[in-house]
Amino acid sequence: MGSTINSQHVEDKGHVVLFPFMSKGHTIPLLHLSRLFLARRLRVTIFTTPANRPFINQSLADTSASVISLPFPQSIFPEIPAGVESTDKLPSIDLFYPFALTTGHMQPDFERALRTLPRVSFMVSDAFLWWTLDSADKLGFPGFIFYGFGNYPMSVSKVVAENRLLHGPESDDELITVTRFPWIQITRKDFYEASTKDYHDQPSQSSEFRMKIKVANIRSFGMIVNSFYELEPVFTDYWNSECKPKVWCVGPLCQVAQDEPHDDHHDKPIWIEWLDEKLEKGSWVLYVAFGTQAELSAEQLQEIAKGLENSNINFLWVIRSKGTEETVGWDINGFEERVKGRGIVVKEWVDQRRILMHESVKGFVSHCGWNSVLESICAGVPILAWPMMAEQPLNARMVVEEIKVGLRVETCDGSVKGFVKSEGLEKMVKELMEGEKGEEVRKKVKEFADLANKAVKEGGSSWLTLQSLIDEWGTS
Repeated sequence: MGSTINSQHVEDKGHVVLFPFMSKGHTIPLLHLSRLFLARRLRVTIFTTPANRPFINQSLADTSASVISLPFPQSIFPEIPAGVESTDKLPSIDLFYPFALTTGHMQPDFERALRTLPRVSFMVSDAFLWWTLDSADKLGFPGFIFYGFGNYPMSVSKVVAENRLLHGPESDDELITVTRFPWIQITRKDFYEASTKDYHDQPSQSSEFRMKIKVANIRSFGMIVNSFYELEPVFTDYWNSECKPKVWCVGPLCQVAQDEPHDDHHDKPIWIEWLDEKLEKGSWVLYVAFGTQAELSAEQLQEIAKGLENSNINFLWVIRSKGTEETVGWDINGFEERVKGRGIVVKEWVDQRRILMHESVKGFVSHCGWNSVLESICAGVPILAWPMMAEQPLNARMVVEEIKVGLRVETCDGSVKGFVKSEGLEKMVKELMEGEKGEEVRKKVKEFADLANKAVKEGGSSWLTLQSLIDEWGTS
């Protein structure tokens, strides 16, 4: 069940348990965090499931981290196919709540495994694994929760909920002033759970899940946040002065990957070779990706393709292979042939940070998932924001209106999450890559890239916060 990756000796200060949620976007930041703990001489044990273990083993192969696999519960919700152990593999994102609730059945196995471990100093588990806080309480060690988004959406959401701001407007697109932060205006569509579809599709499952997370928040010893103070000082100060539990900003965790070398002489991905060719010619490239969860209609995919084709901008577009298979009437092969040399379509998982760090990449059309936002900021690459789900609309507002490191895509009806026509995409792609507004946000994002780098260096804000956490809780 368990093993130690690499047998190098670690002179322990303490022992920390990490439990990521079963999704690459949630797992990768916690793997980066594990490296930070190991670098500070803590012993690290990571829990996962058998299907997710190979990715974790590979990611931490050069470390002394221990990995323990727990069986993923089967047949709790029959609509979840057998063998699916991560949200990336779900047939539809509509199955997220059944999947998340299923993880609660892992608690007995988790507690049995914990009892076999050396004394645990503290635990950091994903907020979606609410039940792990019960286990930590039972076994007598502090439990912290990890949040995969920043303090801006968390703070805005809290103010909106406490003041019942979504209950007033008749229209989903009506602008509402956020009372505690009056310079911010939001709409009902900025909140995934406030849309009509989400209220009526799975009300009991979504409500149950959200309530479990709220209770876990209250019980936790604090929230580990993948952000850095200089990025959102107003919202970090607000939370730590007026809300509980305390937030510990220890990011951006993707900066840890800066120190992980790539062997470019072996197995260089074709898309990196393509980017190298563009760099040699002095050509800029637009990166287009919407994460592993977003589900785009065939019609929307065609509009994206048309917009990119007509823009005459070099682009690298990462598209879910499942989406292309299910797309009827779209000749992706014909599209690829027409843009050959100027555009490349990738249909598999990529190392996004590596792409964004490539010198040829000068813009990012993004769904504004928090990992993507941070990776783009760290790389100094401006964003064309196209939010689709979860807290992404709030992240997009932060990117465009608060820190001004990106522009927003134009939707047909002007709403937050509306349909995007090819003409609107073409216009904003050109503005980001060649226009004055694009140049302004490119300059601004480079300023934040510098701040992000300083935050994680010795003596920086995130470095000091992590050290404070370890000093307070990380002793044996």
